[in-house]
Amino acid sequence: MIVIGIDPGISNTGYGIVERCGGVLLARDGGVITTSPGVALERRLAKIAGRIEDLIDEHRPDAMAIESIYFGKNAETAFLVGQARGAVVATAGGRELPVASYTPQQIKLAVCGSGGAGKGQVQRMVCALLSLPSSPLPPDHAADALAVGICHVNAAPLAEALANFDADTTAASQAESMTGAGA
Repeated sequence: MIVIGIDPGISNTGYGIVERCGGVLLARDGGVITTSPGVALERRLAKIAGRIEDLIDEHRPDAMAIESIYFGKNAETAFLVGQARGAVVATAGGRELPVASYTPQQIKLAVCGSGGAGKGQVQRMVCALLSLPSSPLPPDHAADALAVGICHVNAAPLAEALANFDADTTAASQAESMTGAGA
């Protein structure tokens, strides 16, 4: 399974390509898409979307995982991040790439075992889980994006098993109600 992890931002959108080969996690790529504040918003969003398209074409991921927006005290920043996130998700949708969203706490829990882990701990665990000699640069965004990818590749088998279980349970219930069994 290959996943493109995204840490969305208007000035810096982190990306990380994570692959699960059996029980081993590999980092195929990672970095940051940067845009300048002096450039018109629509051009910044187009740059982000264009680079995401290139990454999808290059790596052919099975899914995209993206960090949910954290609404802090600055609503304007949150709206700009939301627009960058929307450009990324729309790009995935245009390529029929499924998208999963994870909160920062879910990502930290999946990578570090604690939803309250700090940035430094996340960066160290990303390096350890992906056998990287050092943190990807710039560490704040690239490491966070790789962490989002790790979260998804670890969560995907459980989600698939639960979906199959739900489908089997629903089918059994429907069959039971049609045949009058259990009545």
